[in-house]
Parts: sequence; C-alpha cells; structure tokens
Amino acid sequence: MPFNFKRCEIDGLILVIPKVFEDDRGFFMETYKYSEFVKAGIDENFVQDNHSKSIKGVLRGLHFQKSPYAQGKLIKCIKGTIFDVAVDIRKNSPTFGKWYAVILSAENKKMLWIPKGFAHGFLTLSDTAEIIYKVSGAEYSPEHDAGIRWNDPDIGINWPFKKYRIKEPILSPKDEKLPFLKEIEV
Repeated sequence: MPFNFKRCEIDGLILVIPKVFEDDRGFFMETYKYSEFVKAGIDENFVQDNHSKSIKGVLRGLHFQKSPYAQGKLIKCIKGTIFDVAVDIRKNSPTFGKWYAVILSAENKKMLWIPKGFAHGFLTLSDTAEIIYKVSGAEYSPEHDAGIRWNDPDIGINWPFKKYRIKEPILSPKDEKLPFLKEIEV
C-alpha cells in the first residue's frame, strides 16, 4: 500500500503518510491514488488544484466556503514547513469549535485530508513555504467564501509563534477582519 492513513482525534480528519522510495538519485512517491483513498474513506471528486507560496510568519485562514459550495481539501507542503490547522465548524458535531494541527513539510511529505465542515488555515514556519492542495465538492466561489478569525478565543489555537521566533503573524487585510466563530453562519 502506497499510503498510511491515520485517523485524527477529530472525526473526519485524516493524516495521509505516503510511502517514499528514496535513493541517491532522489525519491519517488504517489501523492494521490483514487482506489487507495476510497478504501480509506476519502471518496471525493476533486474539482480544483491550488498552489500557494508564503514567506515566514504568514498566517492564512481560517477559511472555508459556505454551503452549497463547501469544499474538502487535501493539503501538502512541497517546499518549507507549515503549521497546518483544521477547525471543526459542523454545528451538530461533538467536536464543534475544536481544532487539530500538524506540521506539514517538504521533508516529512505528510498530507492532511480536511473534509467539508472544517475551516482551514496555516502558519508558515520556514523562510518560505509552498503548499499544493486538491479541492473537492465545489470550485472556488467568491460569494460563498468565508472565514473565522485566527485568534478566536473560543477556539484557542496554540499557534507556535514563539518556538519559531515569529513576533506577529503577517495577515491579509481580509483575514484581519474575519468574524469570530460565534458570529458566523455555517
């Protein structure tokens, strides 16, 4: 099997650890294989691929799309290192408002599957980082684009600013003005 699928503490989130074949020439790995993902419970129709580059200290998120344009995301860091976060925003979920985080890096080659019903964000820990992610559900819709404030006290994400010597996160004007979890409609 080319992947190890590890269920996370919050139902629906899956850490995907690919099998990497390395030698003195470099490495080879599969990053997605429909049949293996379906066996692991990720039976999705991916409709869009995105690529993002950020400098150290950039915090993007917490983003999601409202129904009926909700999206699932398969996140992979291909350069550098990020602190990747998913927040459960499923109103009827026993883990509503809880968060899960993992370090994704070009070195560890791990991926995180974030299904519909979660907000997503990340903090760039290395000088630069690039992520690619597959999107399922619906293509990007500006009218359904939404988000939650990165520092919402009701969520309480423990961002590793101090450990990585980041004084303040670098935010987009849009992300600076996002509402708190208790103010959003999901």
